[in-house]
Amino acid sequence: MTDDSAAAAIGLLVARGETVSAAESLTGGLVAAALTAVPGASRAFAGSVTAYATELKSRLLGVDGTLLAERGAVNADVARQMAGGVRELLGTHWSVATTGVAGPDPQDGQPVGRVHVAVAGPGGEVSARSLDFDGDRARIRRDSVQAALRLLRAEVLGKAGGQGTEHRGEKGCLQP
Repeated sequence: MTDDSAAAAIGLLVARGETVSAAESLTGGLVAAALTAVPGASRAFAGSVTAYATELKSRLLGVDGTLLAERGAVNADVARQMAGGVRELLGTHWSVATTGVAGPDPQDGQPVGRVHVAVAGPGGEVSARSLDFDGDRARIRRDSVQAALRLLRAEVLGKAGGQGTEHRGEKGCLQP
């Protein structure tokens, strides 16, 4: 079973002859799994880096070590740098990144459910979203994948831009 957001993103990228990569932390490869579940994904998806450890974000993806030391890994600027770093590393047109706290405990002074997703595009522009999700670890990770894929699709379509925040309340709706 494939995800509609993943299928839409892959379809758009294939139609445009463009490629995508992923840099993941809290999602641990789930974004890549969603993208590669789409039939024909190999025509657009190049690969991914799961940089779960903070040190790997710096060493593999080029995230600024000072930023990580001062603000921690759960930060919108870290997500932006992860997206830019994997795009450059894997040589793709687009990239998507996730970082956040899935629980069970807070991290870097950030609460469980705090997530940052980012998408880097062909011109080097990077869009990020900061979100607060409710639920258990599995739900937070699943919702993070959905948010990342929705942002990727929107960016490829050229309909999203800049920085924003969202919060999913108890009833599961996303609110700007």
